Amino acid sequence: MVATSTGLLAVPARAATPQFAAPPTLVGIRATHHHGLDRLVFEFRGRVPTQRDVRYVSRLIADGSGRQVNAVGDALLQIRFGRADGHDRHGNVTYGPARRTYALPGVIQVVSTGNFESTLTFGAGLAKTVPYRVYTLTRPSRVVVDLVTRYRTVPARAYFLNTAAYNTGRRPYTTAVQRPVIPPATAYGALQRLFAGPTQTEKAQGLRFVSSKATGFSKLTVKHGIARVYLTGRVTGGGSAFTIADEIRPTLKQFPSIKWVKIYDAAGTTQQPTGHSDSIPQSLEP
Repeated sequence: MVATSTGLLAVPARAATPQFAAPPTLVGIRATHHHGLDRLVFEFRGRVPTQRDVRYVSRLIADGSGRQVNAVGDALLQIRFGRADGHDRHGNVTYGPARRTYALPGVIQVVSTGNFESTLTFGAGLAKTVPYRVYTLTRPSRVVVDLVTRYRTVPARAYFLNTAAYNTGRRPYTTAVQRPVIPPATAYGALQRLFAGPTQTEKAQGLRFVSSKATGFSKLTVKHGIARVYLTGRVTGGGSAFTIADEIRPTLKQFPSIKWVKIYDAAGTTQQPTGHSDSIPQSLEP
């Protein structure tokens, strides 16, 4: 302590040490494809988080609420950072959207599952379980997850609502985007990518995934030219002239082996379960 002109004692400012330094703040998430791997990068302002954990999990659970969080993918990778922030002093999120989709061979989606008590948790929905490597970089501070993608993919299309076309009555109302899928289950892969929704760039172009409150699909079968899709969730068209069926049909009919598409609700019902025709559940009728 030192004396001041007022006769009071002042305490010199404590030098910043790792123990008292502000926690790192997550400011960006990005994913890109490189030869043989998908690279997922978490960028921080400040130092690299010292507490981090990356592992495969059977499901994603939201921190705090304990609720299950959906992410599209056949494998789920959980990424957790301790003693790290994801918001500024006003409570604003600093790393962007809580759910984002990628058109990559391995990484399909990244979703936030927790920004709670200085712990950040994310889930990555992957096309399949693969080896991965975690390491850090500085200037700027980054945690990097490299996921091996040394498997063959082929291009397929997913069809999303084009809001500009729909709002002006200009058909077709859907626009196709290309996605990499793993053969031979190409129809399954295309449908999976449809449920992941458009990328951030595609959203900026006016593309949207109309889910009709479907949370996913439990099964897809293809036999004798008929694809049968079993939806999950409380499926409803809500009186709309455009529903998830208008996205599923072109997404599946791009494949020569599929001539008709029959869509079932969570109860396993559709209006025309037999015959050579398309079919939707009653709940998707306008």
